[in-house]
Amino acid sequence: MVRSGSLCQKVGDYMLMGEYHHTIDEKGRLTIPSKIRYELGDAFIVTRGLDGCLFVYSNDEWKNVIDKYKKLPNTKDARNFMRFFLSGATESTFDKQGRVNISSPLIKYAELKKDCIVIGVNDHLEIWAKENWEKFMNENEDNFSDIADHLFESNL
Repeated sequence: MVRSGSLCQKVGDYMLMGEYHHTIDEKGRLTIPSKIRYELGDAFIVTRGLDGCLFVYSNDEWKNVIDKYKKLPNTKDARNFMRFFLSGATESTFDKQGRVNISSPLIKYAELKKDCIVIGVNDHLEIWAKENWEKFMNENEDNFSDIADHLFESNL
């Protein structure tokens, strides 16, 4: 349990959000901001994400994701996606400097070189190569208003 003011909350009760700029070193270590480390807990899962980034889940949230996958039908698409998603998954911890060590297959998949962007996306983090994040934002910037209208029927 973690104390926040006078309220008692457990790890994983907060929404992950924000954009953080960091660098990955030559050994594949990436610093994660302290408030995000706090939210992820001592151990967490890093795996291939969608759109060319990595996904990072707390262990509790990872269990929720796996429960959803267990309910998928045994179709070729479901099997192929599970292979893609789960084969890259690794349980990770932070070192004393608050860094996560990212495996070389995941570094290659996300094209991480030096500058990285870590973003909070509610229930998980995404780790992007800076160039790929900027490309994603530039390509989609004009569409975000239309997407919001479609998803939320203008209730934002």
